[in-house]
Amino acid sequence: MTASRIRTALGGALILSMTAVGLLPATAATAASRTAAVASAASAPTVVPTDKGAVRGAVSRGVERFVGIPYAAAPTGSLRWKPPRPAARWTDVREATAFGSPCPVLPSGNGPRSETEDCLDVNVWRPAGVRAGARLPVHVFIHGGGLTNGSGAQNDESKLVRETGVIGVSLNYRLGVFGFLGLPALTKEGGESGNYGFMDQQAALRWVQRNIAAFGGNPAAVTVDGESAGGWSVCGHLVSPGSRGLFARAVIQSGSCPSEPQDLAETAGTAFARQAGCDGTDQAAVLGCLRSASAGSLLDASRTFSAAFVDGTPTFPVDVREAVDSGRFARVPVLVGANRDEGRTFAQGYIGAGKDAYVAFVQGVAGDRADEVLARYPWPGTSDAYTAAYLVGAIMTDSGMIGGIGGCRQRSLVGTFERYTPTYSYEFDHRTGPGLTQIPGYVWGAGHAAELAYIWPSFDNGTPIAPLFNADERRLAREMTRYWGAFTKTGRPHVAGQFTWPPYHSGKELTLSLRAGGRSVLIDDAQFSAEHRCSLWDTMPVTHNS
Repeated sequence: MTASRIRTALGGALILSMTAVGLLPATAATAASRTAAVASAASAPTVVPTDKGAVRGAVSRGVERFVGIPYAAAPTGSLRWKPPRPAARWTDVREATAFGSPCPVLPSGNGPRSETEDCLDVNVWRPAGVRAGARLPVHVFIHGGGLTNGSGAQNDESKLVRETGVIGVSLNYRLGVFGFLGLPALTKEGGESGNYGFMDQQAALRWVQRNIAAFGGNPAAVTVDGESAGGWSVCGHLVSPGSRGLFARAVIQSGSCPSEPQDLAETAGTAFARQAGCDGTDQAAVLGCLRSASAGSLLDASRTFSAAFVDGTPTFPVDVREAVDSGRFARVPVLVGANRDEGRTFAQGYIGAGKDAYVAFVQGVAGDRADEVLARYPWPGTSDAYTAAYLVGAIMTDSGMIGGIGGCRQRSLVGTFERYTPTYSYEFDHRTGPGLTQIPGYVWGAGHAAELAYIWPSFDNGTPIAPLFNADERRLAREMTRYWGAFTKTGRPHVAGQFTWPPYHSGKELTLSLRAGGRSVLIDDAQFSAEHRCSLWDTMPVTHNS
């Protein structure tokens, strides 16, 4: 018996003793005893049945968590680069108190290297004491990382669950060449290739449909949310026929809707196979070579591999953005937003660079229109080691050149969704918070991924951020968490006592600018466009780098 459970049991005994000698009214004692019993039940590890076997979780600070639950078989050997297969059953109660291994990844700011292919797990959080039949709304989060790194352990749902009373879910999915390899032999074998990681996500969402009621969730009230590549994924689920009916609401944080044709994916995959030492004209032999290679050797060969969703396939019959533009997507309420300074997270390579390097960057981006860009983003009369990085970051943000994320591309995406379905728009605009990692003198601003710690305080990207918050930032964290919880519950981010967040309607085009200290405001399309210089970028197509 743990110390906490002993204390609870002693508390209940004391209440009963006081009742017996007349020191407490029976009604008060009964209520207190009932409260103690509920507390005891909530503090005890609980067992929940799933369709593959029972799992035992753990409880902390009012939240029960069940983590590392397999939703699909390990995609190893002959299952490497195939759609996910069902997980095996287990007979004993499975301990679900430790996260599973991340899928194979190279080391990055999102975590260390992993070579474990047995990684297709889901994680569930629920308010302590909730049981089957409660039918709570469900928030499913898909992590970012460019489809090449990250894991479902990065964004602990505990805060969202504790403060809003929803069920939280996160998941792992195959990444990089393990999840998004296109290859002629694979296309011949399966009718398409390159979307295995996305198929994993669909399998996890189907797991939620089958199992979340046992945890107290409502499978008809699932919100799918994702940031960065997770945002790309959410847009993909809106479009993909195989995702229909698996969710009722969608959130895209710093995401967009990219995809590439099957032939381009196969070209990239063939180049990777050659890099991995599996070359030749016999495609079956090439595939056999890749499937017999170690995970580590494939990782080492994948350092320049760029993962993407593949269209013209059963998973994505058409280009994903084209499908959104034409209204061919699930008409569910969507919440879409990005950060004011997305590009600053990616512009650190320009710290210490001078004017010449900055001008060369602009010429590479804008070609014969470089002078127009330099006129809008001029080199100042007084500069320092960070000037080039700030200017490059602003151009990256406003143009949307990083995967179509942020700025004017974000405005375009929000406007497109609004034509077809209820849409809410935000911009995370707190620009003086702690950065993802501390670089002396460098102001991250509201850079890419900066908003995550305000809803998921365990998100650290190397350095814990939330413990560095001041009082104004803690208030913003509470407000954002409540907005996200309200949207998960109702499809509307309406919270009593907080700034009213209206839909983004054509003709008004209002975006909620999220700011610390209760200073959030609504900005209209004209303000947003001026802020990001959209009169320039709307006339200048920019290559989106993933």
